[in-house]
Amino acid sequence: MNPAKRAEIFRRLRDGNPAPTTELVYTTPFELLVAVVLSAQATDVGVNKATARLFPAANTPAAILALGEAGLREYIKTIGLYQTKAKNVIGLCRLLLEQHGGEVPRDREALEALPGVGRKTANVVLNTAFGESTIAVDTHIFRVSNRTGLAPGKNVRQVEDKLMKLTPAEFKRDAHHWLILHGRYVCKARKPECGRCVIVDLCEFRGKTPLDPPPVR
Repeated sequence: MNPAKRAEIFRRLRDGNPAPTTELVYTTPFELLVAVVLSAQATDVGVNKATARLFPAANTPAAILALGEAGLREYIKTIGLYQTKAKNVIGLCRLLLEQHGGEVPRDREALEALPGVGRKTANVVLNTAFGESTIAVDTHIFRVSNRTGLAPGKNVRQVEDKLMKLTPAEFKRDAHHWLILHGRYVCKARKPECGRCVIVDLCEFRGKTPLDPPPVR
């Protein structure tokens, strides 16, 4: 894909959503960190339902640590893999208090050292909480990047590296959000809705679904 086409893809996505953000509900970097850890293999809707109960009761490392693992499980038991996630969240709360004064570090290495936090989660926190131009590649972004030809790669790290290298600077800050929302609601896994896609003419996917016929005049 040539640079002009790539820039036009992002331009159109920006025109449709000038100020994109995560669909996870949060008010502090710590709340975002917890929500992203809980969102692994779960929907944002499901996570928001759980955190709507959890955060009013405990939304700091000390408060969640005071709940204990069993107490935390009661708030998040509707989320998949909740037992492992409860253990990880308690662990990261303990490390935040012991090593970072209870604050979420603005550092990739420090973030990835926390239980349950991998590269993708660190990228989301750095981008969404701290405004850094990182691109977290999840299943939606991986699919859109490969399907459209925007930044094809065999694994998520290859796609991330290509997106970071090839995305024009003016779009890099919000690229993560545009691509994930496009993959979630338009460029779906099983049946992409090409008929309402704003970049359909720029997309290099060979399996595009038939477009709606032009209206009869």
